[in-house]
Amino acid sequence: MARLFIGLMSGTSVDAIDAVLMDLSGSDTRLLAHFSQPIDVDLKREINRVIAARAWPQETTALDSRFAAASVEVIARLLEEAAVRADQVEAVGSHGQTVFHDPQGTPPVSIQLGNAGEIAHGVGIPTVGNFRKADIDAGGQGAPLACAYHARVFRSEHEDRAILNLGGIANLTFLPQDPSLDITGFDTGPANTLSDAWVQHCRGLDFDQDGDWAKSGTVDRDLLERMLEDPYFRRPPPKSTGRETFNLDWLQSMLARHEKPLSEQDVQATLVEFTAQSIAQAMHAHPSPVARVLLCGGGSHNAYLVSCLEHALAGLPVECTDVHGVPSKWLEAMAFAWLAKQAVDGEPANLPSVTGACRDVVLGEVHRPK
Repeated sequence: MARLFIGLMSGTSVDAIDAVLMDLSGSDTRLLAHFSQPIDVDLKREINRVIAARAWPQETTALDSRFAAASVEVIARLLEEAAVRADQVEAVGSHGQTVFHDPQGTPPVSIQLGNAGEIAHGVGIPTVGNFRKADIDAGGQGAPLACAYHARVFRSEHEDRAILNLGGIANLTFLPQDPSLDITGFDTGPANTLSDAWVQHCRGLDFDQDGDWAKSGTVDRDLLERMLEDPYFRRPPPKSTGRETFNLDWLQSMLARHEKPLSEQDVQATLVEFTAQSIAQAMHAHPSPVARVLLCGGGSHNAYLVSCLEHALAGLPVECTDVHGVPSKWLEAMAFAWLAKQAVDGEPANLPSVTGACRDVVLGEVHRPK
């Protein structure tokens, strides 16, 4: 019998809500339908303002409801396109929109918009949200959370692999072929968040399509080295990061200390190389080499970024998860559908070897329709 779950994902770039419908019966993880809706311009502007101003929790209540309403719309469209009724779906797993993440703060905190109770009421389906809290309460980073699903789908008996998610922030999952060895993973640093911020600042565009603007520039090695000296890159795992650290203000501070003026496209080229080099450093620091790297996330479709990454990884095979039967665009949303199933079944889904938590925990809080 089919067990249907919906996964919702909105990443650091605040560009869209991705939704998937999954059949997770038995050992199956079948993608049945998907839908993506761009986030309303006004809502996106307000979310970005709150993130930049760190205006939480004072200004998140109204945005929480607005993001929940947008999520309800996306779920309704997904169900309509899939010709599936709400009462056929066991649960929704909603990642929500992260506006603040500081698991090492006092107190530790990670805040996502998108009230799961309001989503459950709006669609009539039990909804799981607040996925990061239980892991943080157990002393973990609360991120990255998709690593357990990466292992379920991509772990191989024949080779060591790394899964690289190129969202706003880049994160790695290392999957050893030896089942007795721990899965590890962490955020490596920025993927698209700085290059998106820069192209928005300079050209008013949401992102640099295929990296064409970056490709027209020249990498400045001095700026690159200065950015790679950020203390985050010297911190050992477990670790996670976000726009609290890597943002336009951070970039402007780097440029202010630069000895010579740079063209805007040269800065963009340097930011793409910065992403590639910071990932390569993280890969090279891993104690066991991998046989291949599988890419997912929006950056996996940025041809220039992928070419820079391939060069930085010096011949290591780099390929999209699509080659292995899993659409790279939908992988993270698929993970949250699976995490919803784990929550409904009362099964732990964090990986302490990734997050640093002191124990296995069930992730997420289940909200039922009123």
